[in-house]
Amino acid sequence: MMNISVKIGETVFPNPVTVASGTFGHSEEMYRSPEVRCLGAITPKTVTLHPQQGNPPRRICETPAGMINAIGIENPGIDIFIAEKLPKLRKTGVPLIVSISAHSADDFALMAEKLNVVSGLAAIELNLSCPNLQKKMLVAQDAQATAGVIRGVKAVTRYPVIAKLSPNVTSIVDIALAAEAAGADALSMVNTFTAMAIDVKRRRSKIGNFTGGLSGPAIRPIAVRMVCETAARVKVPIIGMGGVTCSQDALEFLIAGATMVAVGTYNFVNPRAPLEVLEGIRAYMQENRMTDIRELIGSIAR
Repeated sequence: MMNISVKIGETVFPNPVTVASGTFGHSEEMYRSPEVRCLGAITPKTVTLHPQQGNPPRRICETPAGMINAIGIENPGIDIFIAEKLPKLRKTGVPLIVSISAHSADDFALMAEKLNVVSGLAAIELNLSCPNLQKKMLVAQDAQATAGVIRGVKAVTRYPVIAKLSPNVTSIVDIALAAEAAGADALSMVNTFTAMAIDVKRRRSKIGNFTGGLSGPAIRPIAVRMVCETAARVKVPIIGMGGVTCSQDALEFLIAGATMVAVGTYNFVNPRAPLEVLEGIRAYMQENRMTDIRELIGSIAR
């Protein structure tokens, strides 16, 4: 009798647990397990308009309670993704959130139009905040640019639009409000923090791209704070992410105001983490005699 379904736009997700883009790839073998079908949604790795090789190695290094990555969104491009990857992903039967990124508002809109030919997607996530792709300034660091991309995509897409925001800003609430005003159906919060690690023996960066994005448990308290502040100001749903390793971490995001939660970096440590998070959310609700997930979302005492 427990209702754990959530809604973004007109799309209903069976439960609030998904995976962060970039941590499940595009490969068929990632989705063969029947257990994957228990997830509320799958968010594959971000795709771009044209194929990308990504950044030079070294692309990943561990840090205390986290890791820095500078993969550079290596992917086959939107056309190959639609033709070869999506059909396999759709066989899971799990709602699909397709993550896209581009160098211009026009390219974002073009990619969204291309996805219109695909039926049954749950939503499109606009990756406005990858620190390894847009070199000068992230779209999500500018409220006007964020709004412009969202308006352009909303004008052409048939699917709900999720804006993935950057924590590398003075006020993420201001960017979130601009995204909401432009028509975003939901927000993904947060992407990685721009960071670096130095090899002191060589006196060089440990990352081939010089800097990268910090993720993992180290960023969770900041991400939870950002979600909590934003949820108090916007009406659209938030997908909370950043250092989720277990159900208690996910519950922090939900109580702070997130409607869904995404497991990212910890998938590399424990591929069953999203399923364990879901099981833990159910157990918590049962223990606290909650029959609807809405009793949990945003329930923080003030």
